[in-house]
Amino acid sequence: MAGKSARDMILSLIAVMAAGLVIYWFIPHGSGGNGVHAVEYDAAVQSARRAAPYPVLAPVGLSKGWKATAVEYDGSDAADAEWTLGFIDPNGQYVAVRQSNGPEAAFLADATTDGVKQAATSTVDGAVWSHYQGDRYRALVLRTAKGTTAVTGTESFADLETFAATLK
Repeated sequence: MAGKSARDMILSLIAVMAAGLVIYWFIPHGSGGNGVHAVEYDAAVQSARRAAPYPVLAPVGLSKGWKATAVEYDGSDAADAEWTLGFIDPNGQYVAVRQSNGPEAAFLADATTDGVKQAATSTVDGAVWSHYQGDRYRALVLRTAKGTTAVTGTESFADLETFAATLK
């Protein structure tokens, strides 16, 4: 009886290990990817442009290697509509354009991760953008009569300026 019991345990162990190998074989793993999941944003830009109470900005003519990773328009409150379009750039850094027509202080605290306004400014296509520096992100901020735009990310201010110049 003891021999049959040990044999049954060994056969059960082999069956469980075989099932585990089959599952392991069919589950994707170790593909060498960076974990970034690109999203399509063209339709969202068009939709946001129809709905937003301000001109929605999106980059035009980005070089190969830029991957959109976040796109969202929240127009549930017409007095506080927010647009976000985020990317991972070819250097692996995060860059986003965020816009709002809502209360500026709350929007900037969120968009710049509690960034502090710096003395420096940048001029991009004739518009003067303020510099903000946060713990994790830098931001260029442009105020207009219709709202506030922040180009934010982990890139340098110079690279944020280059991205801001692509916004149309």
